[in-house]
Amino acid sequence: MNRLLYMLRETLTSLRRNVAMVASVILVTFISLTFVGAAALMQTQVNQITDDFYDRLEVSVFLCTESSAQSACPTGAVTEDQREGIEQSLEEGAASQYVSSYRYESQEQALENFLENNEDSARADSVDAADMPESFRILLHEPQEYPIVTELFAAAPGVETVADQQETLDQIFSILNGLTLVALIIAAVMIVCAVLLVATTIRLSAFSRRRETGIMRLVGASKSMIRGPFVFEGVFAAVVGSLLACAATWAIAEFLLGQWLSEQVPGIRFIDSSDSWIIMPLLVLIAAVLAVLASWLTVRRYLRV
Repeated sequence: MNRLLYMLRETLTSLRRNVAMVASVILVTFISLTFVGAAALMQTQVNQITDDFYDRLEVSVFLCTESSAQSACPTGAVTEDQREGIEQSLEEGAASQYVSSYRYESQEQALENFLENNEDSARADSVDAADMPESFRILLHEPQEYPIVTELFAAAPGVETVADQQETLDQIFSILNGLTLVALIIAAVMIVCAVLLVATTIRLSAFSRRRETGIMRLVGASKSMIRGPFVFEGVFAAVVGSLLACAATWAIAEFLLGQWLSEQVPGIRFIDSSDSWIIMPLLVLIAAVLAVLASWLTVRRYLRV
């Protein structure tokens, strides 16, 4: 107990002597781990959006109309038999094992949906129901099986085209994953800077107290007694920086994602501060482990005991 109290007193003394360097370590650790926290939040959000959108991923089977291209619909507009054949496949045929549910959208319903979503468009006044294709909108048990369903209906009689939202979603997710990667790269660079700064701080502290450590060696102090305060100094600065990063991560999740973006984009379920509590212990652990390693290796090299 006395040893621990002694090392803590020495740590506080060293912190007072190196206020500027310790503050630098705290700030660099704070910035670097905030990037780590932001990247983790972004990846959590991407995973949540992926799950939400995959649950609602539709495969749309568009049927031929009178105005369909000859190459896509060589037999002309879809017939009643062809329509019933597609529906039969969805209910009891080859596609039924993949289908969770489906709905039929008539030309009139398609026109109504088009006008609702494009009421300000210049085309809205010139489009009528005959221009809109009938379609079957299909939800799958496993969204990843959409290529199988697409292949089943792509060449079916009366089908003009089969479309799904996967390509659009993949583009969105690739952008979000790219942003996550950029944040992680910046975080990695900043963490390296933080480790080097911790090492430099400990080295300068050891140099400024070389006379004291020399005396301690002469009176028989153990290696851990001499090195301990320097390691504590590095860990203290890094952990304080990580706690600030935890606060910033919580604020990003609560105010940026949980409140502001939720209001701006109501159709997407955003994460909130509850998700940040999973990330925060990891930030503290990263800071503590890196600080212990950097401090211990530095005192072993520059503090001969």
